[in-house]
Amino acid sequence: MPLDVDNRKVAVGFLGTAVVLAILVYFVGTSEVIDTLALLDLRSVGLISLAGLSWLAAWGACLRTVLGSLDVDVSYVRGFLLYASAAFANNVTPFGQAGGEPFSAFLISRATNAEYERSLAAIASVDSINFLPSIALALFGLSYYTARFTVGDRLVAVIGVVVALAIGIPALAYLAWRHRQRVKTTVTHGLAPLLRRIGRLVPGFTPPTTESVRHRVAGFFDAIARVADDRHRLARAVGFSAAGWFFMCLTLWLSLGALGHTVPLPIVFIVVPVATVASVTPLPGGAGGVEFVLVLLLVPTTGITAATAATAAIVFRGGTYWLSTALGAVSALALQRHTTR
Repeated sequence: MPLDVDNRKVAVGFLGTAVVLAILVYFVGTSEVIDTLALLDLRSVGLISLAGLSWLAAWGACLRTVLGSLDVDVSYVRGFLLYASAAFANNVTPFGQAGGEPFSAFLISRATNAEYERSLAAIASVDSINFLPSIALALFGLSYYTARFTVGDRLVAVIGVVVALAIGIPALAYLAWRHRQRVKTTVTHGLAPLLRRIGRLVPGFTPPTTESVRHRVAGFFDAIARVADDRHRLARAVGFSAAGWFFMCLTLWLSLGALGHTVPLPIVFIVVPVATVASVTPLPGGAGGVEFVLVLLLVPTTGITAATAATAAIVFRGGTYWLSTALGAVSALALQRHTTR
């Protein structure tokens, strides 16, 4: 089965991204953004790109560690390529990671010969692990900010969002895991009829039986349990995830510095994790939405102008989103060709 990407949908998605970014630049001032971009030099671009690559490498090591818990052994280089491919899948599909995980699991499964449900469990586990350091960094940054500066109304809303995420998502995860037998039954009973309907509509597609779906759903949950039970590898995965978040935050900090604005590092610990939540939008990888949120957060927390904030957001996303998309596309093609051979 070759990689199958709907090019028309991807093109429409990126067209929507271009429109959103154009609107953002227009409202903050096109000439101001262009003038601010002119402050960039090659050394700054190199450092920003290096920080972006370091983020990708750290999360690739996190994926490699999780795969090791599932008896899927890959090298650090292959782990990097696999996560870059997963990042590409997230960046070209709507709703970010929520939309890209099935495609990411397919890429991992093809490249490692692991069962699809194990591959899906691996990338889902990485996404879950990545949540913990992001909240910890955001809470640290908020503690620093409230101790040093006056908290405005907009930051009060940010505090509310962070606290809600810190409490709500772990609580939902705990309830889902505690009642996982009921969740398995619900997913099986919902997925099996859906696949049968798809089988009637799509020529050549033979839907799996209900028993097969039940077996695969059980395999997914069993794989999640194996990752959680391997405490040593889990701790290493969390460490790699935290390093990735640090490098991602460093990318924004370097972007601001390249534009002539040095800000306390804990401030970007607030901005980056909260803005990343905006990746769950209908646009590919949340592009456009993340930039808007970055501007909304950077202006009140740093005191810079909206034009500078928008320029920093564009540069930051160049070092993370666009660079990872380009590298991920190359990685996905390389893995596909190697698998085909």
